[in-house]
Amino acid sequence: MPAPSLILPKRLPPRTQLAAGAINVSPQLIEAAGCECGETLQKLHTTKDGLSAAEAENRLREYGPNVVAQESRHPLLKLFLRAIVNPLVILLVVLAAVSVLNDDWRAAIVIMLMVILGVVLRFVQEARADNAAAKLRAMISVKATVLRDGKAVEEPISQIVPGDVVELAAGDMIPADVRLLTCKDLFIMQASLTGESFPVEKFTACEEVRAPLELKNVCYLGTSVESGAATALVVATGLKSYLGGMAGAIVDQQEPSSFDRGVAQFTWLMIRFICVMVPLVFVINWLTKGDWAQAFLFALAVAVGLTPEMLPMIVTVCLSKGALAMSRKRVIVKRLNSIQNLGAMDVLCTDKTGTLTMDHIILEKYCDVVLSSDTNVLILAYLNSHFQTGLKNLMDRAILNHKELKEHLQLPDYAKVDEVPFDFSRKVMSVVVKMPDGKHRLICKGAPEEIYKRCNGFELEGQHYPMEHMLITDLKEEFDNLSADGFRVLALAYQDLEPKAAYSKDDEKDLVLRGYVAFLDPPKDSARGAIAALQNHGISIKVLTGDNELVSRKICREVGIDTEQMLLGRHVEAMSDADLAVAAAKTTLFARLSPAHKHRIITALQGAGHVVGFMGDGINDAPALRAADVGISVDTAVDIAKESADAILLEKDLLVLEDGVLEGRKVFANILKYIRMGASSNFGNMFSVLGASILFPFVPMAPIQILTNNLLYDFSQVPIPIDDVDPEQIAKPRPWSMSAISRYILFIGPCSSIFDYTTFFLMWYGFGAAMLYATGRKDESVQLFQTGWFVESLITQTLIIHVIRTNRIPFLQSWASWPMIVTTAVIMAFGAWLPYSPLAPLFNFIPLPPMYWPCLAATVIAYLAVTQGAKVLLFRLGWVRE
Repeated sequence: MPAPSLILPKRLPPRTQLAAGAINVSPQLIEAAGCECGETLQKLHTTKDGLSAAEAENRLREYGPNVVAQESRHPLLKLFLRAIVNPLVILLVVLAAVSVLNDDWRAAIVIMLMVILGVVLRFVQEARADNAAAKLRAMISVKATVLRDGKAVEEPISQIVPGDVVELAAGDMIPADVRLLTCKDLFIMQASLTGESFPVEKFTACEEVRAPLELKNVCYLGTSVESGAATALVVATGLKSYLGGMAGAIVDQQEPSSFDRGVAQFTWLMIRFICVMVPLVFVINWLTKGDWAQAFLFALAVAVGLTPEMLPMIVTVCLSKGALAMSRKRVIVKRLNSIQNLGAMDVLCTDKTGTLTMDHIILEKYCDVVLSSDTNVLILAYLNSHFQTGLKNLMDRAILNHKELKEHLQLPDYAKVDEVPFDFSRKVMSVVVKMPDGKHRLICKGAPEEIYKRCNGFELEGQHYPMEHMLITDLKEEFDNLSADGFRVLALAYQDLEPKAAYSKDDEKDLVLRGYVAFLDPPKDSARGAIAALQNHGISIKVLTGDNELVSRKICREVGIDTEQMLLGRHVEAMSDADLAVAAAKTTLFARLSPAHKHRIITALQGAGHVVGFMGDGINDAPALRAADVGISVDTAVDIAKESADAILLEKDLLVLEDGVLEGRKVFANILKYIRMGASSNFGNMFSVLGASILFPFVPMAPIQILTNNLLYDFSQVPIPIDDVDPEQIAKPRPWSMSAISRYILFIGPCSSIFDYTTFFLMWYGFGAAMLYATGRKDESVQLFQTGWFVESLITQTLIIHVIRTNRIPFLQSWASWPMIVTTAVIMAFGAWLPYSPLAPLFNFIPLPPMYWPCLAATVIAYLAVTQGAKVLLFRLGWVRE
């Protein structure tokens, strides 16, 4: 079963467009919000222990998979219809119908053969690409913790059904529309539905009917748990969910990427060419030849010749081939269009832990406030990590795995009473434990600066001392000494409380500072080399971390990142957007950041014209992942981070990302080859056809010849997606530039026209087409002229891709892939053979004179030389980037 697409937009929609009540909400959900928990369980015929596996399977068949939309996956019938219903096919069918009406059955048969070949080719290639993309997406799935037969099991979100009971913790995606049964300090991020950046606290008490997004005991599919824990009853899934009801609206709100906009701009550029060219050709040929039917057919054929009909297939296949190549290099692309953004990325913002460091944290020190080793501090840390039910991070695991604990701690002597889960505003979390002596002790663990705020004293060698201002400075100095040595430090504090039913963050006060636990996460051996490689590829590295500046600065220096320019979260908070944009451009290290700070920094960099990537794997990284042009996460990330990302690394290493960036650039380079080739060739043909229509008393190429030329030429371009790419073409970011493409067209396009005109005059005067026409052998004159231009046009168009595909000298410094060489040779040979073949009468061709071939060879050599020179001049003038 495929994993669901939650369709979280890259840019959050305005709240007014997704106002509560604008979307149909499941009546069962509204009813559940107004009922007590037990009554809701009865209505859905389930219990607090969840469904049985058999019942869940029955309900899955009844309600269907919990899927809102299948991202970029198309049924075969839809792909086939898309291949048929497009302007090119419609135009060809019209031409075939007109040919039948004119009793030209040969032309009609050839045109329909072209339709069949074109449709089958596109259908097969796009079906293969779609299957490949689906297999890659299937490698990344979001799961939920579900109670089945009373046991907690991990199930893909697509398998969740109404009546399931799910457990929720910090970092989890809400797997469906749910009614809360129990919760503790639960805060939900609803930004994907409302656009609001602040978390919303949720409760279990039943409520009166109100606007859906204001219900406090209901959570929605597509939102996420920022902090706290809960159990919840699934009420609505899939298209019956709130997100399912507004799926279409959210998709409509998604902004196109720079790649999408670029392809659209190119398409409209070609449409404008066609809109000018086709009427002009029709009018000129009608006026000069006097046959409006022939002029009309010729103009339609010219329209086909100018249409970049292979572009959708080339783009789709390039992206899918790129995704497959990236998967072999441990990068899974969730959204194909993000491949180009990965290649165009010139700024990479990344977190620190696990990316620059080993991601293997070791508990190195446990000490009192003067940094002397103290086993009691270790015991407090262990109790806190062991009894918390939230998302256990790497530091919690390092504490729980510490070997020395076994000889100092007997867990049965302790019992958990309550907990106050972690959240990103407090930066601390607490558990309340019943101690062996019966006391209720609140044990608080978190960032030292946050712990200090909650303490009124500290303990040293069994003695309690007040937390005076001078002592706080001394304590902070000891903590800074650990941080400066590269340690990640957490502080431990406690307070003995009077027993009561429940505790909250209001109890985190008047604590006693007990000491520190210090962790070491050394830099990766590969980090320095990977950062240097990315920088050499034109990507600026910026570190965005919530960690303190001392640890962050030490790690950055060790991996080769300049830390002279650094900003802290409080500095970001105080800046205007304009000031932040200026500061972000020259700053390499941002420390002590909140999720909102990361989002602002990325937005500021984008506003300055950068293509920004963000790499993160935590709950607090989700807003930044969604804001970035390309969000990058890892397969071990929390659910919300994986769902927000565009690409998933199967290995948390910048070396893997470097491979992904280079593959992204290869994809864009190959797409750009077709665009440059097609656009410049079509632009040149425009001049050639216009001139020939004015100069000669017949159409320079029959409609059936133009269509055949176009089909053969397009077939030679099919291997472009797997063509080789020169190293310098992927050395730097490759952003989309329509102005550069336009300059390329204006320079390279007319080069082909020069040699079209030399061929025109060679056929007309050199090989006697003019004399034949003048002596009354008009049909033979037309056949000779059209055959000569057909062969020259096909061979030069097919061969010139080898000049356009590289910035180097073709055939000397750069060779195409063997499939491209083979298709080029086959099409050229077929074009040369056609006038002598049994098929020649179908196309109104005749054999060419022997001297035509040396002249053609000279034309081809001169064309290649002139085009190469024009290309080199373009690069030297700086009008097009090499």
